[in-house]
Amino acid sequence: MTVVIGFEGSANKIGIGIIRDGEVLSNPRRTYITPPGQGFMPSDTARHHRAVILTVLKEALDQAGLKPADIDCVAYTKGPGMGAPLVTVALVARTVAQLWGKPLLGVNHCIGHIEMGRLITKANNPTVLYVSGGNTQVIAYSERRYRIFGETIDIAVGNCLDRFARVIKISNDPSPGYNIEQMAKKGSQYVELPYTVKGMDVSFSGILSYIEEVAHKMLSSGQCTAEDLCFSLQETLFTMLVEITERAMAHCGSQEVLIVGGVGCNLRLQEMMGVMCQERGAKLFATDERFCIDNGAMIAQAGWEMFRSGKVTELEDSWITQRYRTDEVEVTWRD
Repeated sequence: MTVVIGFEGSANKIGIGIIRDGEVLSNPRRTYITPPGQGFMPSDTARHHRAVILTVLKEALDQAGLKPADIDCVAYTKGPGMGAPLVTVALVARTVAQLWGKPLLGVNHCIGHIEMGRLITKANNPTVLYVSGGNTQVIAYSERRYRIFGETIDIAVGNCLDRFARVIKISNDPSPGYNIEQMAKKGSQYVELPYTVKGMDVSFSGILSYIEEVAHKMLSSGQCTAEDLCFSLQETLFTMLVEITERAMAHCGSQEVLIVGGVGCNLRLQEMMGVMCQERGAKLFATDERFCIDNGAMIAQAGWEMFRSGKVTELEDSWITQRYRTDEVEVTWRD
């Protein structure tokens, strides 16, 4: 049996997970949370990760009931992500691999999300919608690559939601996106916002600029509530995502959709995607916050697949990169 430990820390979550042949043995995680109205800076986030990473590592081993000798491979997030947090986690993973005498594996963060989604949901060959704070992509597998059919041409959908949360001072605990989702449930009036789909791609920066500009005017004049704005923003963004996902499905002749990434645990997005799938006679696959949100087990799972197909990362190649596209990786573990 192959046991892989995975280190994830590309943004404000630090997670370490252990996978043994498709079974999640442990998956502890910590989140760096900033005050309302603020985002997270790379240097502060890295400092947070440095302070807790060894505690999380001990938790992962204790929960799995394993010793370092039981681990076969150490996987870490190579990118994409924020530079300083990525370096912090890579440094610890590199050190641990040398101390324990284990092979090292640099994993693409996006592929970690996809492989974890496939493992948990048992989706066979889905069209993937990957939506998070740093990424928005519609992906399908073809000829040993995860091909990007459509993506954001500016900011990610999660970044758009997070930055709107800052405008109206919504709490970052547990996450701005979650709090927007809860407020949106109480919204009833739809405020029309720009809708920007360009072929297979989407653009969110104009929507954000518009809502940043009108939010305070509309709220102070009583034209709508903060809940109405949350509802309207969600409906607009998610409709755009459903549209490009459906187009990719039609192109690929696909009958499965898998939603991954932090925004993927939004129940309204899942509901809207579910309606589209039902109309097409397709199946929707999604996971909950344990596996949607950045976690160590997803890096361990992608690492497990890569390690079993004969891949390892030599020490001199174990650097990180903030830009690392999903379609750069040769997928050697699928047919």
